[in-house]
Amino acid sequence: MNQLTVQVVILVVFIGAMYLLLIRPQKKKEKTIQNMRNSLQVGDEIITIGGICGKVVKTKEDSIVIQVGADKVKFEMMRWSISSVVSSSKSASKSEKEVEEETKKVMPKRLKKSADDEEETIPEDEK
Repeated sequence: MNQLTVQVVILVVFIGAMYLLLIRPQKKKEKTIQNMRNSLQVGDEIITIGGICGKVVKTKEDSIVIQVGADKVKFEMMRWSISSVVSSSKSASKSEKEVEEETKKVMPKRLKKSADDEEETIPEDEK
């Protein structure tokens, strides 16, 4: 009877370790990926599992329409084919604001430098 209880305890410990080391982290990862796919919005930049980079133009229940390339080709894909979101539409709008603020700052054309460095400061289009 003693050997049987030891074997059962070893089996239970082994199953518990397998759950903690393999099953639980995999379920967590699947849940975060599912949340990412469900929270897609118009304007998000994504990468598919096939390596296609594009921008979400329209979202549907089980699929999305993305815009790809310089010709702005649009095609429909299933949500499960999304690998990752590169940038969300919220962060993209923030970066556009930062760019606008930077362009508003007036920068001098030339900085005053010594006579030795003057040749290096001449723009190439004037040469």
